[in-house]
Amino acid sequence: MSDYGGGDDGYDGGGYVDDALDYDEEAEPELYEDEEQPGGGQEDPETVDQNADHNIVEGGDPSAAAAAKSQQKNSVVALKSKKVPNDQRTTTPYMTKYEKARILGTRALQISGNAPVLIDVGTMTDPLEIAGKELKEKKIPLVVRRYLPDGFYEDWSCEELIV
Repeated sequence: MSDYGGGDDGYDGGGYVDDALDYDEEAEPELYEDEEQPGGGQEDPETVDQNADHNIVEGGDPSAAAAAKSQQKNSVVALKSKKVPNDQRTTTPYMTKYEKARILGTRALQISGNAPVLIDVGTMTDPLEIAGKELKEKKIPLVVRRYLPDGFYEDWSCEELIV
């Protein structure tokens, strides 16, 4: 017996075996989770959240954010009830280096995907440099969401935060 198979049945693993494959043309193909579903792959409009916040960059305590999301069953009303009003925010108005890195990366990715630039670019072509200049001029249209340990969160716009 060799390392490559070759049992006692006389077949040594080499060559080509021409057995007909069993194929049922009427059987439904198995789809993976990331493949499109039949019907165009569009989501049901009744289940899509029309009030979704698309310009929010989350930061803070990730375990508190996960716990808050799992407790709320993704209901919009329950999520909005956990928001701290702007006049009662307790976290610092300074942007952390982690928030800055995430904001710059997110905005640079948007700019490289042909999103409109909100400043005078001049001769700059690097999306990261453009995002840095937008941040310096406080023109980035993103919101930093800071989750607190108790499950509540604070939203800070990039214009409010000190870089």
